[in-house]
Amino acid sequence: MARQPAKTLWYDRPRYVYLEFCVEDSTDVKVVFEDQRLVFSCKNADGVEFYNEINLYARVNSKDSREKRSDRSITCFMRKWKEKVAWPRITKENIKPAWLSVDFDNWRDWEGDEEVERAMVEQYAELLEKVTDKGPPPGHG
Repeated sequence: MARQPAKTLWYDRPRYVYLEFCVEDSTDVKVVFEDQRLVFSCKNADGVEFYNEINLYARVNSKDSREKRSDRSITCFMRKWKEKVAWPRITKENIKPAWLSVDFDNWRDWEGDEEVERAMVEQYAELLEKVTDKGPPPGHG
C-alpha cells in the first residue's frame, strides 16, 4: 500500500514550534528531528502508512525537540534556534502542501507570552516524569 501524508496542524510559540500529526491509534511512530528538517512516519490501526517530510522554515535545536504520542495524534515540539522570532510558516519553501494547516485553536499572537509557554512546557515535562516513573503516584496534598 502506498504511503500517504498525515493531516498536519502547526502553530508557533516564542521558544517552540508545534506540529501535530493527526493519526489515530498510531503504531511504529518514528520522528527524526534534524536542524532544518523533520521526518515523520507511522502506521494507523488499518495498517496504512503515513509519511511526512518537512524542510523547516528556520533552524531548530534537534537535541531539544520532542514528540508525544496520544491515541488521536502525535505532537512534536521543536525548540527554535532563534527564540522569540515568529515563523510566518513552517515550511522553508513558500508553498503550502494540501495536508498542512495552521492550528487556529492554538494559534495566537504571543508577544510577551513566554511565561505561559514556559508553564506549558514545564507542565508537560512533569506529566512525562509521572508517566515514565513507575513508582507510586504522587500524593495530593
